[in-house]
Amino acid sequence: MVRPLDGVRVISVEQYGAGPFATLHLADLGAEVIKIENPASAGDVGRYVPPFSDGDHSLFFETFNRNKRSVDLNLTTPGGREVFDRLVGVSDAVFSNLRGDLPEQMQLRYEDLSHLNRRIVCCSLSGFGMKGPRRSEPAYDYMLQGLAGWMSLTGEPDGPPTKSGLSMVDYAAGFVAAIALLAGILAARRDGVGMDCDLSLFDTAIGLLTYPATWHLTSGWEAQRYENSAHPSIVPFQNFETADGWIVVGCAKEKFWRRLVDAIGRPDLGDDPDYTGFAQRAAHRQPLLAELSEVFRSHRTQEWLTKLEAAGVPCAPVNSLAEALADPLVKARELIVETEHPVFGRVRQVASPVRVGTERPNYRRAPFRNEDLGYVLKELLALDDVEVERLRRSGVFESR
Repeated sequence: MVRPLDGVRVISVEQYGAGPFATLHLADLGAEVIKIENPASAGDVGRYVPPFSDGDHSLFFETFNRNKRSVDLNLTTPGGREVFDRLVGVSDAVFSNLRGDLPEQMQLRYEDLSHLNRRIVCCSLSGFGMKGPRRSEPAYDYMLQGLAGWMSLTGEPDGPPTKSGLSMVDYAAGFVAAIALLAGILAARRDGVGMDCDLSLFDTAIGLLTYPATWHLTSGWEAQRYENSAHPSIVPFQNFETADGWIVVGCAKEKFWRRLVDAIGRPDLGDDPDYTGFAQRAAHRQPLLAELSEVFRSHRTQEWLTKLEAAGVPCAPVNSLAEALADPLVKARELIVETEHPVFGRVRQVASPVRVGTERPNYRRAPFRNEDLGYVLKELLALDDVEVERLRRSGVFESR
């Protein structure tokens, strides 16, 4: 089977979450991702993330690195740089998710590598970008959710600022990097000239402020948090407590509001002039939500789901992780993939949501450290035994 990205090769100086998440989707689509791991630090730190870890294997690492290759390469040695430079010559892109000042220090930019391959695309995903006053600072998802204002938008009105339960800045930045890298490769193949892609977690987090940012920048709107994760302007669009749990109900169109009041047996609310449009319901948010909350507490979640779905009202249960993964649609959409691992046995994890065509990807476990050294040296770079031994003695593949 020819996969969408067969023939694309990416050298990735990546670690932990955001970077490996970016190249994961490329690898699933058939790109050859050669993961450069630093032997001086025992490889990618993601290999050692608890609680499910054993030596240099972890389920965290498996999640972000399936379908890739791994090579231990000490880029601070002349021999390590020699191998890396040869790889640049036979690859489409160099990707990294290092601190913003390190691509320059480690000579991973287009101006450093274009003499080896004019079409090389050099993609950097850092905390604050390769340019700017904070380029030398480290950054993590948790920090960015605070810095970019996300936490101020999340949580209950009388509670503390709250982060998302998932590392959404990291993951969104991974998608941004994958898009940029593919766009760069497409342009380089068309024009014969590569480029730098300077991406950052900060840019991603600010970019995802979307319409609240537009409201603030254009009209001076000030954000506030509402109870039960309510939408800032559409009412009702929020969580409601039921007799045995929680349900999400959203009336993003006027027709849904009309359906809702009929489905819950309160057509009088639909006739009330205070609630006849988006603006009126937002202006009278508190009394309306008090009425609806009392209604929803009168029946169990499944009863409401049955009623609302039958009426065509957008709704969903607030599931636990286990309930979400057990949803029949997960199986129908083939969202669970399996690989075999000698330490963990059968590893079950979620699929990439990126789909191209009708063929499903093949999946293989994440690579062991340095598992693909022989392939890279012998098959890709065609080095003979003498050259390989010379490099080995120089400490290219081990900590110094």
